[in-house]
Amino acid sequence: MIRFARMLSLALLGMLLAGCVTTQRIPPPPPMGDASWRMAAPAGTTRYQLAMGDVSSGATPFQRVTPIYPAAQLAACPPPQEVQAQLIVDQVGKVSEVRVADEVQAAADRRPFIAAVRVAALQWQFSPLQIDHWAADADGNSHVVDSETKPFSLSYVFRFECHGGQSSVSTEASRAAHS
Repeated sequence: MIRFARMLSLALLGMLLAGCVTTQRIPPPPPMGDASWRMAAPAGTTRYQLAMGDVSSGATPFQRVTPIYPAAQLAACPPPQEVQAQLIVDQVGKVSEVRVADEVQAAADRRPFIAAVRVAALQWQFSPLQIDHWAADADGNSHVVDSETKPFSLSYVFRFECHGGQSSVSTEASRAAHS
């Protein structure tokens, strides 16, 4: 009987302790953002005109930094935002300026997206645009007679998306070097 009472006491104690156990709520992960991009060639884009015997190379990105989705916009989860930006690249391949056509008249809720594009794009690095001038000698052999690097610009469309508090930023590239 003592043994039964002891087992009953232990069982009751176990039930009481089980009632004290609280389930710990694991907070949901914080909302995150991402971005993407694609290259664009707006109407009226001017390009370098190469002379006979000229060959261009380079003007390709080798370091791209993805814009960070503006954290303050995640809670609102606005519809997808696109920011078209022209990246001005100097002769050594560094982005020296980022131009956004509609920046001046942009609404206040769009400005953080434009700022995110600017911060990221200024960190991009390109191989320099090099133009080689080729000529043939008296024997018909071709060789480079002169070479120069030039500044250039490329236009990109940066896309920011948010789904249920999760963001996505994308950019697709299509090459079009222009002056």
